[in-house]
Amino acid sequence: MHIGYARVSTNAQDLEDQRQQLAAVGCERIYSEKISGSRSDRPELKRLLEHVRAGDVVTVTRLDRLARSTRGLLDLVDQLNRAGAGFRSLAEPWADTTSPAGKMVMTVMAGIAEFERSLIIERTQRGQQAARERGVRFGARPKLSESQIQKAQAEIAGGRSVADMARRLGVHRATLYRALRAQSGS
Repeated sequence: MHIGYARVSTNAQDLEDQRQQLAAVGCERIYSEKISGSRSDRPELKRLLEHVRAGDVVTVTRLDRLARSTRGLLDLVDQLNRAGAGFRSLAEPWADTTSPAGKMVMTVMAGIAEFERSLIIERTQRGQQAARERGVRFGARPKLSESQIQKAQAEIAGGRSVADMARRLGVHRATLYRALRAQSGS
């Protein structure tokens, strides 16, 4: 079965042109929706993926109708491949997994995307390490200053409850306990 997927980002845009193109190339069923491509919870795309069967071919008018990133596109194409279905884009004839050449191009794209992802991870890790060496601390800023923690320790040692002290400092009890524990080194 030839299945089409059409998507526009806003209600002001019209799906009719995409539907006509998909019907013209023989799509018997067309899933369409008005939703941003950046959203991962696209109900019609989810329905399409649930109903696709081995031997089906999913067609889009352009690649950006299906995914917003190379990684997102490759993940969706991989999901279709695992279901035994093919994929093709009308505007990008090289993106056609129903042909050997199209499968090869998608495999090369997947390799390039994976390589790019590993380079990004490596650069990010090197940047974080360099920042740590310069004394940069990552994560959320502490809720309590050193002086607030010391004041809390003194007041708790003087008989004030942790819950009362946490209320006075405007933090949760657990936050105060963690700060006190970190201060004492245990």
